[in-house]
Amino acid sequence: MFKVTRYAILLATLALLLSACNMPGSIVETPNPNAVFTAAAQTASVQLTQAAQSHPTQPAATNPPLAPPTLASSATPDLPTITPTQDCDKAKFITDVTVDDGTVFASGENFTKTWRLKNIGSCAWTTDYALVFDNGEQMGGLSPKPLTGNVAPGETVDISIDLTAPAADGSYTGNWQIRNASNVLFAKVYVQIKVISGSFAVTSVSDMDAYYISGHGAAFIAKITVNKAGTVKYHWILRESGQPDLTTAIEEVDFASSGTKEISTLWSSCPHAGSFKASLYVDNPNHQEFGQASFNCP
Repeated sequence: MFKVTRYAILLATLALLLSACNMPGSIVETPNPNAVFTAAAQTASVQLTQAAQSHPTQPAATNPPLAPPTLASSATPDLPTITPTQDCDKAKFITDVTVDDGTVFASGENFTKTWRLKNIGSCAWTTDYALVFDNGEQMGGLSPKPLTGNVAPGETVDISIDLTAPAADGSYTGNWQIRNASNVLFAKVYVQIKVISGSFAVTSVSDMDAYYISGHGAAFIAKITVNKAGTVKYHWILRESGQPDLTTAIEEVDFASSGTKEISTLWSSCPHAGSFKASLYVDNPNHQEFGQASFNCP
């Protein structure tokens, strides 16, 4: 830009000198320095404008917008399908059919323990299933002992095992389970007894029943078995849900030797209408409660 300006000023100066040479000699005008510089500036401005028009300003390059990077989609792995565990083999304990907990036996006495169970699973129990000893005192019981028949879901079955009371006095417990065809164990049950040698004892109470006799009251019956001669003292306990226990008077039955006797008691009046359960309590010699039977008072 400075080079163009310098040329413009030089040209303007030469033009003035030439014009001065051609002018008549009588008139000599002193050049106005402001005019010279003004003319030179105008000339330079025109030249600059022409230069700008011949060389238009190039627009500044615009960077293209950056596209966001495309992320490769990661494949989500398929989650494993969880199959709920099937309740195939399950059992519910219903009752001890024989040999209540704490039943007394003489040493070496044979007895049969029976449990009542219900199949509440989804698989039938077959003869490939068996009762097997788990732990505790086996008392000579056969293990495994196959089931005697099939038990469909929802059915109830009595399962028995023949046992022998140990020789030494004391309390004994044997734990048993059912084993399926795949050797999987379920349905825990147990037998619990006392062995008393040489002492008089009630060894079992069986065939217990209770019912209402119109016009007379409730009747309770049971069979008591002892191991030797002696006198048994007992009374009945009557229970109603949510109410205090009721009891009958203490009674006695004599045994001249070991054996079984049937006893009965008449409860002359029900306190009110309702559902009751009766149990036999042996005050002497065992100090032990046996069994349970249900009845209704009108």
